[in-house]
Parts: sequence; C-alpha cells; structure tokens
Amino acid sequence: MKPNPSLQTENVAEYVLYIFQIEAMIRSLSFDLNQIDTQLITPSFTDSIQRQEQLDWYGQIIDEMQQRQLLKEGHLEIVDEILVELVYLHNTLLTVLNDEKYKGLCEQAHEALQAFKLKSNMAHRHDVEVLFHAMFMKLQLKMKQQVINPETEAAMDLFRIQLAYLSQQYKRMRSGELNFIQN
Repeated sequence: MKPNPSLQTENVAEYVLYIFQIEAMIRSLSFDLNQIDTQLITPSFTDSIQRQEQLDWYGQIIDEMQQRQLLKEGHLEIVDEILVELVYLHNTLLTVLNDEKYKGLCEQAHEALQAFKLKSNMAHRHDVEVLFHAMFMKLQLKMKQQVINPETEAAMDLFRIQLAYLSQQYKRMRSGELNFIQN
C-alpha cells in the first residue's frame, strides 16, 4: 500500500525498505496490475476512491520500473535520490562534521559489512546501499521464517544501529536542524 508521505522524512530507512518490498512484490507478480489489485488492493480497500488511488500509485510504480528497465533489479528514482542523499550525509558525518558516534558505528559494522559485500556480490556498491540490502535480506528471511544464525544476527544488529543513526541524522538534515556550514 502507498506509504504515509511523512514516513520518508520521519524514518527514511523504513521508507526505503518499504519501497524495496514494493519493488520486489511487483516483480514477483510480473508487473501485473490486475494481480496486484486482486491480491492486495481489493482485499484491503472497500472504498472505491481509496482503491483507485492505490491502483494509480501501483500503476505509476510499474510504469517507472518498466521504463527504467528495472525488471530484475534496481530501484525507483526516488530511492536512488534518497540513497545519494544518504551517501552524501554518510560522507559528511565522517569527514566534515567528524561525528565521533557515527564513526564508531561505522567502525563496529565495518568488518561484517565488508564480509556481506563479498558474499552478496556487492563489492562495488557504497556501504550505505549495502546496509539497506542487508536489512532487506534479513526482512525477507524473517518473512520466510528462515533461521538466521547468531553471527549473522549480530552483524545485522550492527547494520540496523548504523542505519538508525543515519536515518536520525537524515531527519535532522531535512528539517534544517543539521547545518553543515555552521558546524
């Protein structure tokens, strides 16, 4: 279902992961708006106006994914834009702002993140994007009720904590509270 617009600024990590789920669901339903309507929208919405709003939203996403050739992988433009902002923020926190807490979180997660990059064939991707893919993988495993070994769970906790802090700082940045020039 279409997310609450405030989610994007209130918890950007949750928003991005939600859009990852939407993209994956659309792919799993072969970009078929009729299946999305039958399986997701109609059972959830009795009001015809709300149902049409949902159909329009999913239709727009399907159109963008098809136009951008995101049939098997890749993300919507809004996700790509957010990831660019988060990479910028990540780099700014580490260098310009010299945020010791964030540096510590990155150091704690570094080894596990590098291992995940190698195992997931994501060595060429930025750490921020890899954090999201790791958390999305965990979400998928949980939904399939698969067991996650303790070592992986510990790594995922480090990733979650780093993403939570980055999301918190993103909210501050978007609200104007985090000003790079004055810091």
